[in-house]
This record gives sequence, structure tokens and C-alpha cells, in this order.
Amino acid sequence: MTDATGPQLLGRLARPRLYEQLVEQLLGYIESAKLRPGDLLPAERELAERLGVSRATLAQALVALEVLGVIDVQHGTGAVLRHRASVASVIKGLREHRSRLPDIVEARSTLEVRLAALAAERRTDEDLAAIGQALDTMQAEIDDGDRGAHGDELFHQAVTGAAHSPVIAQLMAFIGEMVLETRLESLAQPGRPEQSLTSHRDIAEAIRVQDATAAAAAMQRHIELVSDVALLE
Repeated sequence: MTDATGPQLLGRLARPRLYEQLVEQLLGYIESAKLRPGDLLPAERELAERLGVSRATLAQALVALEVLGVIDVQHGTGAVLRHRASVASVIKGLREHRSRLPDIVEARSTLEVRLAALAAERRTDEDLAAIGQALDTMQAEIDDGDRGAHGDELFHQAVTGAAHSPVIAQLMAFIGEMVLETRLESLAQPGRPEQSLTSHRDIAEAIRVQDATAAAAAMQRHIELVSDVALLE
């Protein structure tokens, strides 16, 4: 019996993104190799050769798995399996994550730009020391070939502390895990750790000279920079 409204049109299926295809292959490898939590995946060069992709493309897929907690990418060690997950659950998680990234960026723009301005107005010598230490930590990590994620986190924590605004600080803590997702993805982009550190220094200088307008503008530029992540493209 034909529906009175006529035949239903089938929507075109979205073509899986390359990193989604790679994620599926990586999960298949984990399954076939019977890897267990704590086991190392092969080196990136070897994996890239096996899959026939560039190391940059592979790195994007690995970051996607890291964001979802399937693996832990450790500097000097490589990708370590944290837990085995089904392809369906991971792809679903990736698509949900991608859909909320714009909201995370919007929240950061709303909160962190204001925090930078307040930090410029209220910072103490101790706050400046914490900001400087965070910059030094990130520089040392980058010099060591790492992404600088810990120093990046310390910097934003130091700016938040320098604002001396407990309620906004609580809001930042609330979105902390979501900000971590974008931090991992952003710092995995080629050349991004160095670019991020440079923009951190611009923010820090505006805070040091107590120029709230410049601090807010520098933070906004920084958030626009770090929001340019492969999963949004």
C-alpha cells in the first residue's frame, strides 16, 4: 500500500571523513592485534606506511582517538591503548564531539576574553610570576619536541587566577574537560604550538602593562587561532 503522501526520498549518505576511515582502520588493527590497555601501538611512521597516508593525516586520527580517551599519546613513548572501544561508539562520539566544538569556542570567547581584561586590571606580582612560569614550561616542552599542552593549560589557569573572579573561574572549571578536547586538537596542528606560545606572550605582555583592552583583543585573537582545528573543516 502506497503512502498517501507519496514515496519517501532517501537522504544522501554523508561520505565518511578520511580521519573517520582511519579511526575505523586503527580500531580494526587494535582488535586484530589483540592489544590490551597499556600496550603500545606501532610508531607513527610504521602506521602511516601500513595505511598509505601521510603522518600528518594519521596524527589527526590519533588525536581524535586521544580526545575520546581511547589512546594516550605520550611524548617519547608513542600511542598507548587506554581501552578498547567499538567502531560504532567511537564514530558516534567523534561526530557528537565535532558538532559541539563551535559551542566550546563560543564559550571560551565569552569567558576567557573577559578574564584576560580582568587579569590586566587586577593582576599581582605573584600572578605575573605564575603566568611567566607557565610560558617557560610551554617553551621547554616545545623545545623538547612536545606539543606544550601542559604549559598551555597552566597559562590559561594562571590568567584565570589573575582575574580574581571566583564565579567566572567556576564556569571555566565547568567547561574544563571540553576545553581540553580543543587544546589537544589545536596543538596537534603543524606549527601550532609555536604560534600558540607567541599569542600567549602577547596576552601576557598586555596583562603585565595592565592594558585591559589589549589583553582582551589578544585573547580573542588567540581563541580564533586555536579554534582552527581539523575536525571543524
